[in-house]
Amino acid sequence: PGLEQAIGCYHASVQELIVIDDILSALVGIEGRYISIKRIRGKEDGIAFVVDASMDLALQESAKRIFPLCESYLLINQFVESRSQFKSGLVNHAFAAALRALLLDYQAMVGQLEHQFRLGRLSIQGLWFYCQPMMGSMQALSIVIKKTSSNNFVGSAVLNLLQSQARAMAGDHVVRSLLEKMAHSASYAYFGILERWLYEGVIDDPHGEFFIAENKSLQKESLTQDYDAKYWQQRYSLKDDVPSFLANAAETILTTGKYLNVMRECGHSIQVPISENSKLMSFGSNHHYLECIKAAYDFASGELLNLIKDKYDLMRKLRSIKHYLLLDQGDFLVHFMDIARDELAKRPHEISVEKLQSLLDLALRTTAAAADPCNEDLTCCVVQWPLSLVISRKALTKYQLIFRFLFHCKHVNRQLCGAWQVHQGVRALDMQGIAISVSSLLCRNMLKFINSVLHYLTFEAKKRTLKICFENDVTVPRTKVLEPNWHVMHNRLQTAKSIDEVIQYHDFFLEKCLRECLLLSPVLLKKMEKLKYICLQYATATQWLIASSVDSPKTDTVSDGSPVLEKFKHLKLRNRSQKQKLTTGDAKAIESILTFEREFSAELRSLGPILSSSARAEPYLTHLAQLILGVGRDG
Repeated sequence: PGLEQAIGCYHASVQELIVIDDILSALVGIEGRYISIKRIRGKEDGIAFVVDASMDLALQESAKRIFPLCESYLLINQFVESRSQFKSGLVNHAFAAALRALLLDYQAMVGQLEHQFRLGRLSIQGLWFYCQPMMGSMQALSIVIKKTSSNNFVGSAVLNLLQSQARAMAGDHVVRSLLEKMAHSASYAYFGILERWLYEGVIDDPHGEFFIAENKSLQKESLTQDYDAKYWQQRYSLKDDVPSFLANAAETILTTGKYLNVMRECGHSIQVPISENSKLMSFGSNHHYLECIKAAYDFASGELLNLIKDKYDLMRKLRSIKHYLLLDQGDFLVHFMDIARDELAKRPHEISVEKLQSLLDLALRTTAAAADPCNEDLTCCVVQWPLSLVISRKALTKYQLIFRFLFHCKHVNRQLCGAWQVHQGVRALDMQGIAISVSSLLCRNMLKFINSVLHYLTFEAKKRTLKICFENDVTVPRTKVLEPNWHVMHNRLQTAKSIDEVIQYHDFFLEKCLRECLLLSPVLLKKMEKLKYICLQYATATQWLIASSVDSPKTDTVSDGSPVLEKFKHLKLRNRSQKQKLTTGDAKAIESILTFEREFSAELRSLGPILSSSARAEPYLTHLAQLILGVGRDG
């Protein structure tokens, strides 16, 4: 500037030679004598090529048609330089390397054009003709680069952008092929990360580009400690930017690596067999990479399922839980309640956990439970990794909720049986009284109610007749809850093809049992608890009620399971005059019994309609409603 004459001073033919020379320089990002580069500042920083205003108008128009190619070259070159840095990530590195190879071909083309120019064989129209084929490809790449730079894309986002631009160029085969080639080149490093996850269960992702995130703060131990543990769902999870060519297989990829990771954490060294045919080099229309992903999933799923079923014997553990927490083996529980009676009668803060544990161990060793190889696992905490994936703290809590409900029903039943034994003891001594007769009938109805509930809930193999502490037999139909649901789960687990299916079937079993045990129905559960509370109050008051009807000294509790006839040998039959005249105590006893009877009957009557109406939406309640209504009619 300042030394050159204005280009308009030259003849048009001379101007053309000068302009061609300047354009050849501009094509590789170098300013010429009459073509300069101007930086544009604004919302999106850019560059523009500017010509001398005195240039021939025809030449100006010809030059401006080629300038977009020059601008694209500069943009791509700057991107290659900036994205070759370590912090840019592996995908950007690979993309930049592919662009660098493209620029080398481009620079070779410019060199050939310059050679033709030096030989005097290149006109401005010839230059435009040779540049035109590169124009579309370079402009398409510059669009990708602008979007990548402005959004700071890395990893999956870059691959998705390249693929979307390739689809947008469906009408231009050359440009589309170039963009697809760039996407393949950029994905090579990404497939390296994918291979390690699919075949080893390891995330080797130093730049955070992979579409699977690892939460290292979640440890497998949380499965046995935290009810809300999300280890299986959140230790490894999908990010939002999944590559579009892997979108349909993303869940399968995530699950495959999780399976391999579980086995590795078990100390079980495993790797998916890799052959030359199973290498994940790139994606394409033949979808070979999807076949490799499916094969890896099938292998990992089968290996983990066999590990948990065979080495860690999942079904044996579940059967043990069924025995103890779902009361499948009743003798163990009865014996435990006998020997732990005194300890369980204490206030909660006074109970010795250590003593209960020793009594539990004794009950296990001296009943049919001794034959169970897993009985030693019955403590305050069960289950080791990787079984904790299935039998987690959350699953155990659900088992415990069912167990507590069943155990309390058993406790109510036991207390009522004790009360019934008191009545039987009085009858055996030929003692009679209005209060005793009324109480005996009430006790019988309460027993029928609690036994109906128990036999609706607990395990029965077929219809049978049960004698429930009193003289008359009661026909108890097959259970509708635990045993059928257990068999459905057991059969499903035999055909499960993955650990996720095992978890799903097991969780479904627990949810169904909770719902059918009324534990997910607050209204029904509240009614049941109220009825059980009345039964317990009545059983506790039985000794006083009997004592009010016959002459007897104060005795200890009668519901502790000890022989009852010995307790009543000292009772004295009232004389005829006493029988003819109700004493104040006898009248009070009758009133108390009638109060219990009214409360029990009222709650029972109110429960019937609720069960009947609920049975329309929940058919499994139909059987229980029939049993409860039967008790109500007898009452």
